[in-house]
This record gives sequence, structure tokens and C-alpha cells, in this order.
Amino acid sequence: MSKTHKTKRDERRVARARRRLYTRIMTIGIIVLAAAVVIWLVMNTLTSKAAEGKAATQTSMALLTPGGANPELVGTKQYSAAPPMLIDAKKQYTAIVKMAKGGEFVIQLFPDKAPITVNSFIFLARQGFFDGVTFHRVLEGFMAQGGDPTGTGGGGPGYAFENESNDLAFDKAGVVAMANAGRDTNGSQFFITFGVVGLTESDYTIFGQVINGMDVVNGITRRDPNQNPNFTGDVIESITITENQ
Repeated sequence: MSKTHKTKRDERRVARARRRLYTRIMTIGIIVLAAAVVIWLVMNTLTSKAAEGKAATQTSMALLTPGGANPELVGTKQYSAAPPMLIDAKKQYTAIVKMAKGGEFVIQLFPDKAPITVNSFIFLARQGFFDGVTFHRVLEGFMAQGGDPTGTGGGGPGYAFENESNDLAFDKAGVVAMANAGRDTNGSQFFITFGVVGLTESDYTIFGQVINGMDVVNGITRRDPNQNPNFTGDVIESITITENQ
């Protein structure tokens, strides 16, 4: 075999080897690039989820942190969400309820027994929510119910919160508890008992006790919505919250 033929054959062999090497390099490059894209997509997804989780956590914390932003007012006496925790459960709070027709009574609130409920009640009172609201359902020998801005028994503040269990009982006059449409549907409606009543404590959250002015409570005009009364209930002029250490 001539040197010329041998040289050409070697050149073709080298060329084929270079093409194979080039093909391998390209294949490896494509695989590395694809792997990098996959890793980037995975990391981007994880980062996004972590950011979403952090934002959700911050939102949840905002609802539980004292001094958080108040919920947005989205309508007449309607709020976008329950209020943040604004009270100190170790402090003492009272609510002075002034009636439009005259007279007032004082409720001792129990933030240590029902912090979520007391917090909501205080928030609404300080916002003037109860001003002009009536005791729309007042039944002889049972209780006086108010806190509904519509006066129909079907209204509320635009949000609901859960029941709170405690050791308080419906064992005397002047017990203050949340009215609801079933467990964990508490809003703004509350009731005050006229005496011992046969209610199951687990169905309602007791959060206060009338400590002064029970005669004013007893004087609230009786009104049974089921009898289609042609008059509105007695009006709450204002509720003022006092705070003590």
C-alpha cells in the first residue's frame, strides 16, 4: 500500500474520530444544559413556594399580633375580617352600655376566659359599631339579645369566629354571651340573661357579667320578632370600654 493511500485512510479515520468526539461533546453539552434548566425550574418553584409560605405565615401572624392593622371597612358596619388581637388578656376591661331612652349598665368582660370574643366585642365597641343598634329580641324570663346592625336577627359584622369553652355558666342573671346560628358562627350579636336559664354552655361563649345597672337591663322593652312587632327594639346609644391593669 502506497504512503498516499495510507495517509488518506488515516486522515479519514481521524476525521471520523473527531466527528464522534464532537458528537459526544455536543450530546454531553445538551444533557448538561437540560439538567441546568431542570434544576433552575425546580429551584424557582421551591423559592416561589417558600415565598408564598412566608407571606401566608406573615399574614397569619398579623391577625394574632397585638397592634396589627385593623380589618378593612367594606360596607356599612361590615368588615373584611375579624380584628387582630388588640387586647391584653391579663388586663381588666369593662363595657359601659348607655341606652338611648336613658339609663346605663356596666358589663365586666372576661378576656382571660374568652380572649377572642372579648377582643372582637371591644374592637366593635371602639369602632362605634353598636351605636344605634337595638335589642331586637327580648323575651320575658329569658334574655335580651342585641348587636345586630340590621335589627332583624340575621345581621353581623361581616366576619365570624369560633366558640371558646370556659368554666362560666348560665347560673345567674346578667350573664353576657354570644348569640349565634350554630357553633363557630359568632359575630356581633350577644345576649344578657334575666335569670338562670337552661342553655348548654358548650353551645355559647360566655364572655361577660353585668355588675351594675341590672335594673336597666330588666327594663329593656320586651320584643318577640316571631310576633311581628310594629316597633323597633330599645336602642343602644353607645358602648364605652374602660381598661385597667
